Amino acid sequence: MRPLGNALLVLWGVATLVFFLFHSVGGDPARMMLGQVEDPQALAALRASYGLDQPLLTQYGRYLGGMSPLRPVDGVWGLHWPDLQTSYQQRGVPVAQLIGQTLPNTALLAFVSLGAAVLIGIPLGLYSALRAGSFADRAITVLSTVGMATPSFFSALLVAWVFAFLLHDYTGLPLTGSLRELDDFGNAVSWEWSHLILPALTLALRPIGVIVQMMRSSALEIMNLDYVRTAYAKGLTTSQVLRRHVLRNSLNPLITTISGWFASLLAGAVFVETVFGWRGSGKLMVDALEGRDFPVVMGSILALSLVFVLLQALVDWLYRVVDPRVRAS
Repeated sequence: MRPLGNALLVLWGVATLVFFLFHSVGGDPARMMLGQVEDPQALAALRASYGLDQPLLTQYGRYLGGMSPLRPVDGVWGLHWPDLQTSYQQRGVPVAQLIGQTLPNTALLAFVSLGAAVLIGIPLGLYSALRAGSFADRAITVLSTVGMATPSFFSALLVAWVFAFLLHDYTGLPLTGSLRELDDFGNAVSWEWSHLILPALTLALRPIGVIVQMMRSSALEIMNLDYVRTAYAKGLTTSQVLRRHVLRNSLNPLITTISGWFASLLAGAVFVETVFGWRGSGKLMVDALEGRDFPVVMGSILALSLVFVLLQALVDWLYRVVDPRVRAS
């Protein structure tokens, strides 16, 4: 029960913080919805229909009440899915529907990027540790440091310019586009997997550098321990020592790093999705912030926060699987 209580406390804190931060910024969502229409009666009616004319604490209480799974609907108490309200700008469209359409795209982008980072970063880190002090080791260290230091928005612009503009005749990769191409009625007409390559590559650059550095550091530390030297003395080959001893014992810090970077990828996807036109939750939030679409912003942040909470629970379970000492304790 304690982990569940902590998770609910985190989600409540996020909801409270974002709610008051959003309402402290100037601007009137009702006026944004009306656009160029300057009709005081229409403006007042719109504010009343969305509850924007009520005191701030009343709006806060209504929002938290809608988030509660146990609440009355049509006067009948029962268990219901949390009500994330409807979009201000896309009137009548539930926020849950918008998140359901965009969050899987962001999750796919983050998983592919992190998977590529793990598949590239771990072998490079091990190779760098085995060749410590060599030219290859120094080159890998420099490149990984540059990858870590480069912000996502700059990497996105650079990758788009090089691979989608300068080298487009050779790569054939598009500058912008989402996974699904839609027709004029919003229906998916084709799947374009090539659109995933450049944003995934951009998001993978920084975690590759971090994983390489972490893997190199952990492997060097473990390779100097007594039991590794004993394994070599018993006649085990380098690949056997790396697989049975070095790699397994280096995974604990990597699990923490990888889980933290998955959360960072979801956050960093805001810039990358905007640059490449990828229809994910990051681009959804940017568009919602421009239109002061509070329910969409709030729902997206809560959905990402829930992902972070579930990810932390998964990391705790992985610790017990990888490290027998944690399982024994």
